[in-house]
Amino acid sequence: MSRLAAKFEQLSNAGRKALIPFITAGDPHPEFTVPMMHAMVKAGADIIELGVPFSDPMADGPVIQRASERALAHKMSLRKTLMLALEFRKTDQQTPLVLMGYLNPIEAMGYENFANAAQEAQIDGVLTVDLPPEEGEECMGLLKARGIDPIFLLAPNSSEERIRKMDALGSGYLYYVSLKGVTGAGHLNTADVENKLKQIRANTRLPVGIGFGVKDAETARTVSGIGDGVVIGSALISKIEANLHDPERARVEIVELLAAMRQAMDS
Repeated sequence: MSRLAAKFEQLSNAGRKALIPFITAGDPHPEFTVPMMHAMVKAGADIIELGVPFSDPMADGPVIQRASERALAHKMSLRKTLMLALEFRKTDQQTPLVLMGYLNPIEAMGYENFANAAQEAQIDGVLTVDLPPEEGEECMGLLKARGIDPIFLLAPNSSEERIRKMDALGSGYLYYVSLKGVTGAGHLNTADVENKLKQIRANTRLPVGIGFGVKDAETARTVSGIGDGVVIGSALISKIEANLHDPERARVEIVELLAAMRQAMDS
C-alpha cells in the first residue's frame, strides 16, 4: 500500500479528512522550503503538494505564477525540487509528498530519468497539470512501476466517462478543481461542489481532494464535509508574498492558518 493510500485509510478510519497544503519549491528562496514543509506537518498537514517552478504555469493564477518567478530567479529546477524533497525525507518518512507541476520539465529530463529520480527522492505522487490520461500512458506506467501514484485533475465539466478513465489510470487520489479558471480565482459555490462530488463518487473508488477557492478555516470546514481532502495553495503563497522581507513572519502566518483549518476540519 502506498503512503497516500495508507494516509487516506488512516484518516477515514479516524473519521477525519486530509489537509493538503501546496507551496512552490524555492519560494521565496530555496532555504525556506524544507523548514516550511516540516512546520506545515506540525500544524496539521496530512499530505504536502510541492510545486515545481515553471516559466509558463498556465493553470495557475497570478499569485502562484509570481511564486514560480521568484523560485526561478533562484535557479530552481525540477532536479533541485527533488533534492529538497530528499532533504525533507531525511527527518520525515511518514508524510506523503506529491510533486505538482507541468510536463515540459519532465520531458526535458526524460520520463525514465524522472521516474527514477522521483523514486530516489521518495515522492509518493505526481500530478502533472497538462498531461491528460489519454497521453500519459508511458510516463504514468513508469511511475506506477516504481510505486508512485499518478494523480489527475477533475474539472466541473468532467464527464462520467472521463471520471472513470481517471479512476482506472490514476491512484492515490483525484484532485477536483472546484472552480472554472485558474488557481486563486473566484468564490467557491459549495452546493455546486457537493452536487459534482456525488457524480464523481459514483464513478471512482479513489479519495477526492478539493482545491481552487479554499481560502480560510470556514471554507476548509465546509469543503471537508464534502470531499476526502482539502487542498490550499494560493492563500498560503499570499502569506509568503506579503512577507518577502520577513520570511519568518510568513512561516508563522502559514502555520496559524493551517492550524485554524485543521481545528475547523476536526470540529
